[in-house]
Amino acid sequence: MSAAALTGAGISVGSGIADFRSPGGVWTVFAPDEYATLDVFLRHPAKAWQLYREIGKSLIGKKPNCAHEVLADLETSGLLKGLVTQNVDNLHQAAGSRNVLEIHGDHQHLQCLKCGQVTPVAEEHYLMSAVPSCGRCSYPYKPNVVLFGEPVRHFDCIEELLAGCDLLLVIGTSAGVYPAAGLPALVKDRGGLVYEFNREPALAAGGCGRPPLVDFFFRGDLAETLPMFGRAVLGR
Repeated sequence: MSAAALTGAGISVGSGIADFRSPGGVWTVFAPDEYATLDVFLRHPAKAWQLYREIGKSLIGKKPNCAHEVLADLETSGLLKGLVTQNVDNLHQAAGSRNVLEIHGDHQHLQCLKCGQVTPVAEEHYLMSAVPSCGRCSYPYKPNVVLFGEPVRHFDCIEELLAGCDLLLVIGTSAGVYPAAGLPALVKDRGGLVYEFNREPALAAGGCGRPPLVDFFFRGDLAETLPMFGRAVLGR
């Protein structure tokens, strides 16, 4: 069996990173349509950077947890071909995963939309009060993340990955944001299986004559359910 994974904010909660949409998350303080659109960045970069600083500071010092490590182990064993993540925290790579497709970009680099310069981010960028600017052309830097109004990343590679898999692990995501939310149905339509790992069911039950999207649901804390699944699959 060839497997892939789709991960969301829930997998990083165990690392101390709050879900953006949960009570107290950044979206409750910074409304996405007021701070997280491409238009806002282009017109008011200082305002947009209020949000970027908050997210960046929340990632400082964070480490992968056992759920990230299970996916890295599954990839090393050859059972997991790759993963698609909606997260921008780089924790999958820190855990050892190699084939990681970051559909919403990452918070580890800054990009200049004027000259194309890309540079690694430093803690000081998120701690300084001024808007960081490009060393080449002085245009305001933007974190290398996908803002509302920008296309998602790597979608051709994602479709190629899923076309070759017959099992999709959906982990820690509410599956409410497209196009990532449509990936489980893409696998099901090709005859594959979908296993969901969440505290509560999130995926749609099918409808309109379609079979349920989820073939098996693992309810509970990802720090417990995913390692249990990994031990069973890897025979440890």
